[in-house]
Amino acid sequence: MTIKKILKKVSKGFLLFVVIVVLTIIIKVFLFASFKIPTPSMASAIEPGDHILVNKLILGPRLYENWRFLKGKKTKMKRIPVLSNVKRNDVLVFDFPYNTPDKIRQGGNTFYVKRCVAIPGDTFYIKNGIYKVKGINESLGHIERQKELSEQDENSFIESLRYTFPNDTAHFRWTIKNFGPIYVPAKGDNIEIDTLSVILYKNLIEYETEKPLFVKNGMIYLGDSIIHVYTFQQNYYFMSGDWIFDSVDSRYWGLLPDDLVIGKATLIWKSEDMHTGKFRWNRFLKTII
Repeated sequence: MTIKKILKKVSKGFLLFVVIVVLTIIIKVFLFASFKIPTPSMASAIEPGDHILVNKLILGPRLYENWRFLKGKKTKMKRIPVLSNVKRNDVLVFDFPYNTPDKIRQGGNTFYVKRCVAIPGDTFYIKNGIYKVKGINESLGHIERQKELSEQDENSFIESLRYTFPNDTAHFRWTIKNFGPIYVPAKGDNIEIDTLSVILYKNLIEYETEKPLFVKNGMIYLGDSIIHVYTFQQNYYFMSGDWIFDSVDSRYWGLLPDDLVIGKATLIWKSEDMHTGKFRWNRFLKTII
């Protein structure tokens, strides 16, 4: 074989390699992603050891203005036009919002999967353990486990489960059994900001504006300006794990910003036992509902 033929084969092989790499990047960035599940917070819809396929086309792939989000810094984000909006009971994969309890971050390398039980514009609450949205008559989340919760005495909960978001027992003594109501903002919503609502929405507003929100002499300040009403810049969601007795979800850390949502979990494409490594063939190609 001549040098010329060898170079021709090498160049074809290299071109094929580049095409494969580019197509893989396009698929992962714009279409689908895969995640391995390490915890049981979504059992039994998703079990530890499941590999799930995430559809990014439901909300639309995220495009960032620059790479600052990789360092946890706020970066402007746009989505390619969506196929549909998030619906109640959709299972979403998202960037976990917090590296500290009082500040939402963008980017990071911690991913959560939970079920959306309230969408923008909903007023969500938990009454005697049962998840509800004002004006909506449908089951939300894992109803059987909610019924189990409804039968438990709140006084039997350990301290870490007893009180929840916004972690201000002087004003909101919410628990995993009786929670809310809380309004879930939609993009463009004008919400009155007073000494109570500032507790609920402080982290969201500071995340959107990158300015401090605080109370001083009975007045609400956003940076240097007094505010009475705030217009939200994006949509938010209330997320819950199906295994409600052991799930770090919106009940504890609050509402999820839209720009942290990666996509909708649609399929378990592979599954393996976390202890033995053996394939669980009965979970292969199982639709996530």
